[in-house]
Amino acid sequence: MSQQLVRLAEFEREKEQREARYFQQAQQNVNQQKQKLTSLEQYRIDYIKGIQQTGQAGVTATYYQQHLSFVGKLDKACEQQMQVIARAQMAADQRKQMWLKQQQKVKAVTLLLDKKNLAEKKKEAKAEQAMMDEFATQRFFRAKRSPF
Repeated sequence: MSQQLVRLAEFEREKEQREARYFQQAQQNVNQQKQKLTSLEQYRIDYIKGIQQTGQAGVTATYYQQHLSFVGKLDKACEQQMQVIARAQMAADQRKQMWLKQQQKVKAVTLLLDKKNLAEKKKEAKAEQAMMDEFATQRFFRAKRSPF
């Protein structure tokens, strides 16, 4: 029974480590998606500044309209990226919950194993004490019997 608990504890610890890795990967994905959004937003800002500088020199309405249309596409891309981030964050949150749940399982199995080990040690100590008591009793009776 004890070996089975040890194996179960090892299995649950491995599962916890795997869940921790999955959570870490999911969190890294969130960070990468946020970085993409930051880059996209910075590109949008730089592009608008470029349009403004070009516009000061004078441009046609068609040219200006085309660039504004592209800015609209950049806005749409930013919105889509925010949705990607929201989905990635949800996935990371789910992974975190799975990891925390697995941590609880590991703690429960470890506690059970510790209790089992403590019970076995108490049993061994009790058996050893009984043996020592028996030895002392026999020595006492032998001492009473022998005249020396």
